[in-house]
Amino acid sequence: MDDNEARQAGFRTYGKSKDSRDDLPQIVIGMAVTRDGIPVRCWCWPGNTSDQTLIRQVKDEMRDWTLSKIVWVADRGFSSAANRRYLRKGDHAYIIGEKLRSGSPEVQAALSRQGRYQDVGENMRVKEVRISDTDRFVICHNPEAAERDRHMREQLVAQLAGLIADTDKLSDFKRGELRGKIADKPGLNRYLRATPAGKLRVDQAKIKAEENLDGKYLLRCSDPHLSAEDIALGYKQLLEVERGWRDMKQIIDLRPVYHRLEERIRAHVILCWLALLLIRITETTTGKTWPHIRRELDRLHLGTFTGRTGTFQQVTTLTKPQRDLLAKLDIPAPKQVVSLQPTPR
Repeated sequence: MDDNEARQAGFRTYGKSKDSRDDLPQIVIGMAVTRDGIPVRCWCWPGNTSDQTLIRQVKDEMRDWTLSKIVWVADRGFSSAANRRYLRKGDHAYIIGEKLRSGSPEVQAALSRQGRYQDVGENMRVKEVRISDTDRFVICHNPEAAERDRHMREQLVAQLAGLIADTDKLSDFKRGELRGKIADKPGLNRYLRATPAGKLRVDQAKIKAEENLDGKYLLRCSDPHLSAEDIALGYKQLLEVERGWRDMKQIIDLRPVYHRLEERIRAHVILCWLALLLIRITETTTGKTWPHIRRELDRLHLGTFTGRTGTFQQVTTLTKPQRDLLAKLDIPAPKQVVSLQPTPR
């Protein structure tokens, strides 16, 4: 048995873990949601399935759906030219995030173009730049995120300045040792610069370059008809997908999975997906978040009372928020007295 076979565990397979737990077997789960966050389909693959492989299967299977138009929204992991060509097949379009720090000529050209931003929301501004004949590029800017980025950078720079203060007096060996420790911290190492003489300095040029990226992200779109606002808002739908994964993990307890057989693992995932579907339908119907709904309905209790004349079960009196939730969900209000058992004479 070779090393690769030794690391196989059936459907549970070792692969690249998004949680940096490559020591544990895993499975890969995919989910399709509507723009309102309603999950409409889920998939399962072995844990070593690559993103490029699974997105092709998802695209092929979605072709059987009678949808008038499909716009694929993906993050930076799917931005390769091969993936983009595949997503455009069948008159489909895509919106893909680009890596701002990739250093590619297209990204550099997009960021260097001048233009006026257009407000599309309370905390969102967009600007379209033309640098390609086939793709459109939209720069999105979030002022609140820019302020957070600036604050985080100031904290990192202050921490770095404190670490390298008075290091000119250290020996070359000690400075090299400190530089190695800082290199293990990407946030700090980004702003560290070494002079030709080996002295440690804060990289002011890097700080200025990062200031230009505060609160920004770059989108690439193949649809010639979507407005810049629709492109930005379409990409924000990824937040709904991420919220779905968050709820699957934290509220529905998707993991850990204690099953080993493939059919049981798939059944576990399907049950969790159905629970998420019920949560999202409940949220969209009531206009309330699931934690709020659950908190209100958890206050509804059934009490059992026993006395000389008999035993009865009574539900606590419904509050107005509870009545409103049940009415919106078209669920009949429970009877106040559920059962009554007189004492035999």
